Amino acid sequence: MSEFTPEAMPEANGPTFSSADVAGDDLASGDDLTAGDGGAVAADAEFDAMAYYLDAGHLFDHVKDAYYIEVPQFMGTKWYMPNVLGYTKEVPMVGTPEQPIVVGRLTKFMVLELVAAILIAFVFIWLARKVRNGDKPQGRLWNFLEVFVVFIRDEIARPTIGKQDSRRFMGFLLTLFFFILTLNLFGMIPGLGSATGELPVTAVFALSTFAVVVGAGVKRLGVIGFLAAQAPHMELPFALKIVLVPGIWLIEMLGLLIKHFVLAIRLFANMFAGHLVLAVFIAFIGA
Repeated sequence: MSEFTPEAMPEANGPTFSSADVAGDDLASGDDLTAGDGGAVAADAEFDAMAYYLDAGHLFDHVKDAYYIEVPQFMGTKWYMPNVLGYTKEVPMVGTPEQPIVVGRLTKFMVLELVAAILIAFVFIWLARKVRNGDKPQGRLWNFLEVFVVFIRDEIARPTIGKQDSRRFMGFLLTLFFFILTLNLFGMIPGLGSATGELPVTAVFALSTFAVVVGAGVKRLGVIGFLAAQAPHMELPFALKIVLVPGIWLIEMLGLLIKHFVLAIRLFANMFAGHLVLAVFIAFIGA
């Protein structure tokens, strides 16, 4: 977080405090407030610092996406992302200066996702070539990656999808797993933040999973067969089937949508809340 100074302190969005607001029996007996004008000034500075560091806007700035990356103060405090297409809020690609839609401005999370994608592609293209040649696993990196690959295959893919079909989806599962893992690890580096703490990012993961699930089902069963398979087969009298099957089918279809919606919310909420709690703890140090 940036160093607190009265000159650099923006106006807090939340309620502000002063020594006059809290003057009472409890604080009147404190050392700072009984020391005269100097104590009152010190108390004012303390409350101003609390209002600054614990302000909601200040806390959220360290969690949400941004057009810059925070760096140590001796390096300049911020690195701004380039505007690759040259559009600005004054001259937007779409919209007006009052309501601009600026296309082409990179953000911090975009850069992190690009770096993660390049890193994963580089590592696993290398691993795939080694496996294709029939070489035995050698070295710490190779064995380390093999542990993850075998775990996902034997503990996740085969038990849930089946041994026959798991090979078809291993590429998708490995890509999603390592991409999310890399983004989460980037979030542990001060100043970067975690892209998985942004809802649009996790929503893309959920939509991709939903497309794979529906696409695989339609490819195997056809559109009509996939929709019909959402209602389980039940040995019931015809009169009961007319009443129960449509309701069960509707519940299953809603469940299919809700499950993938929850995928986006769970990852976003966990990462966002975790980083926000850390920001609050660090804010207490500053305050």
